[in-house]
Amino acid sequence: MRAIAMGRGASVRAGWRRAAEAAVVLALRGATYAILLAAGFVFADIVWKGAPVVLRPTPPFVNVGFLTQAPQTLHVFEDGAGREVRLGERDFREFQARSGRAVAARSFAHAGGGIMPCIVGTVLLTLGSIAIALVLGILCAIYLSEYSRQGPFIRVVRLAIVNLAGVPSIVFGLFGFALFVLFFGWNVSLLAGWCTLAAMVLPVIITACEESLRSVPAGFREGALALGATRWQAIWTNVLPHALPGMLTSSILGITRVAGETAPIMFTAAYVIRDDLPWQGLGNAGEFFFQGVMALPYHIYYLSSKVPPNEYTRDARYGTVFVFLALVFAITLMSILLRARMRRSRPW
Repeated sequence: MRAIAMGRGASVRAGWRRAAEAAVVLALRGATYAILLAAGFVFADIVWKGAPVVLRPTPPFVNVGFLTQAPQTLHVFEDGAGREVRLGERDFREFQARSGRAVAARSFAHAGGGIMPCIVGTVLLTLGSIAIALVLGILCAIYLSEYSRQGPFIRVVRLAIVNLAGVPSIVFGLFGFALFVLFFGWNVSLLAGWCTLAAMVLPVIITACEESLRSVPAGFREGALALGATRWQAIWTNVLPHALPGMLTSSILGITRVAGETAPIMFTAAYVIRDDLPWQGLGNAGEFFFQGVMALPYHIYYLSSKVPPNEYTRDARYGTVFVFLALVFAITLMSILLRARMRRSRPW
């Protein structure tokens, strides 16, 4: 009887455990779906309000002015027929010159024109910082994975890298402002922004690149060394090519973070308004690296926090966010396709 009772008790406990596990799984599933639903709602809202600003139902199907002009003040007034007219600063001045009279209009800062300098600045900042971070990150990962001897110093270095990955971006912005802008005297420039953003994503890239190198089988190294290759030749010809797809995965994570950061670039690289593109009006080619730029994240921040909200600035905000998401998606997609192509070319 005692054995029967114990068996029943074990069955009851097992049933309770299964019920608890099912409840936990249900809760996790519900949380996952809730997050996906919230993200889907946010993206749908951006597309719903931003797509009409950028896209058009008639050829050329895009708002060319919004994608090719610099931000301007928007002037809104009524024509002789009582219809509302919206003109940017330059078009409004030309309209007044043609009409020969002053036109009473309502003005809205940064609500007219387009975001061409912001797009160019974001692309330059993203590509430049990722290039610097990848080169330094791969070299550092090669040393930590292939050359360093495990000891207290290397453990401290790895701990420091992990801790740096969790430092808030505003701290990197202040670091870049103190070191690159003030101490080195680079002022607010592309070069200062590149180095600051590269330092911000460098810990993540180093960790991911090191894991990619460690995932390559030891036989690849041993086979090259057995044939008389040096350690560097073995790394360059046998290890690094097979680790590159995993390294590109880390670069994808770095791209999404770099492209969306506001705090670091507002101290080191970004201007609120600048009509000229970085390569315009230069005395020599070296000045290009010391030019400040506009950037989509900082432009969105400024429109959302510094410009009074109204129906006109709302279109500028949502249109900018829509273009920004499309730009990040395009850069990320190119990285994914490149990684997939490299993975197919070097299966192992």
